[in-house]
Amino acid sequence: MPTTLKALVTGATGYLGGRLVPELIRAGHDVRVMVRDPLRIEAQAWSGDVEVAKADATNAPSVRAALEGVDVAYYLLHSIATGDDFARTELDMATTFVCACEDAGVSRVVYLGGLTPADESLSPHLGSRHAVGRLFVDSDVPAAYLRAAMVIGSGSASFEMLRYLTERLPVMVTPRWVDNLIQPIAVRDVLGYLVGCAALAPEVNRSFDIGGPDTLTYRDMMQQYATISGLPRRRIIPVPVLSPTLSSHWVGLITPVPGALARPLVESLKHKVVCEEDDIKQHLPDPAEGLLGFTDAVRLALSKVQNLQVPTRWSSASTAGAPSEPMPSDPDWAGGDVYLDEREREVDASPHALWRIIEEIGGENGWYSFPLAWRIRGWLDRLSGGPGLRRGRRNPRDLVVGDVLDWWRVEAAEDGRFLRLRAEMRLPGLAWLELEVGSDEGGTTTFRQRALFHPRGLLGHAYWWAVWPFHGIVFGSMQRNIANAAEALATDPEADLRV
Repeated sequence: MPTTLKALVTGATGYLGGRLVPELIRAGHDVRVMVRDPLRIEAQAWSGDVEVAKADATNAPSVRAALEGVDVAYYLLHSIATGDDFARTELDMATTFVCACEDAGVSRVVYLGGLTPADESLSPHLGSRHAVGRLFVDSDVPAAYLRAAMVIGSGSASFEMLRYLTERLPVMVTPRWVDNLIQPIAVRDVLGYLVGCAALAPEVNRSFDIGGPDTLTYRDMMQQYATISGLPRRRIIPVPVLSPTLSSHWVGLITPVPGALARPLVESLKHKVVCEEDDIKQHLPDPAEGLLGFTDAVRLALSKVQNLQVPTRWSSASTAGAPSEPMPSDPDWAGGDVYLDEREREVDASPHALWRIIEEIGGENGWYSFPLAWRIRGWLDRLSGGPGLRRGRRNPRDLVVGDVLDWWRVEAAEDGRFLRLRAEMRLPGLAWLELEVGSDEGGTTTFRQRALFHPRGLLGHAYWWAVWPFHGIVFGSMQRNIANAAEALATDPEADLRV
């Protein structure tokens, strides 16, 4: 195989895709990314080193165009938690993709799925992943179908579940699956295998089990995590009555991972997921320093979290079921109504001070407006299947397009001037929040704040008018407190401004 290949990466705005792209670039390959929204790529450090193909995985012509001239295609898409029919959606998308690969003359497809035990009835999540993997292997394009169990890395959904359950619950009642054997693997090693698969010999067309050197139970992993984190030993009491549905609701309440995503992950833990073969070693060498064990993988992940070096998180991908429509240039589009709440005030602080407060909003810094009210609204959103406030933010001091910010996602950001957030909470409509810093020649700093809501149906209109009386309290106090915080920052740069 040539040393330099043209590689297409799908899911480049997601957890693994966003980490795979720079690894492929470092390996000397030419990389093209396939995304629905090119704006989400612009903030990446590697954006200038890749081609960007705008395409929707459900649209065959756009996928075919994105694959033109590609040697190896990485398929990292899924429709987990998009509804009861997510398995059909995943198979349809994969079928569209593999047909386009065959038509474009792609030399290899690389797909990452889940470890599946033999002779067992699979969970819907694992069953869907396996069906997609078999589809690729059975196609006319040589495929490498990697099968991994739990991926341990900073920001992964599996790691966040483990981390928050262990840290927040010194005593826990758990399902029986805590004693099932699992062979976790560090995200660093998953990426190494993915990159290596680009240069597999053309005749290699099969699945490979990949895992780290340790096989443990989930109970073992929680206890080892507690030891690494300096926590007392956890008291874990397994009971037979917790179904995957009940367990996922419990995980959704305790961890940042919402129930809709937690359920398929929990269902997967019902199985013993241990590698049945290690044939990958016949084709790809292990890293020179060896595969990371569970303890070292956890230590590395925690160091990344503590040093604010988490490049992607499980929430990097769009939330299942969340609105993705960008703000139109004409808010009153298609003849629909758009409700506005607009506010403006002068701030006795520099534009820089005001922007610093705006850019650091949310997460642990709060929303500068009745913390209890925001928490209650967040709890209600989680109970209805939304993300609530627990997703936090990737970095406490920096925001880029595509970043998650509690129940918002950054849709537009102009450094020092403008921030637009799109709501991903459960709403009968589409909602945005805009925060803008202005200044004039006289040195006056202006803070403009605008909330927009496009209702869907009668319920959407009723929702707006039901919450409208509270806007003066919520949005008015938010603008006032942000302005006050900027003014305090101007006089005391070390002030604690969290609300």
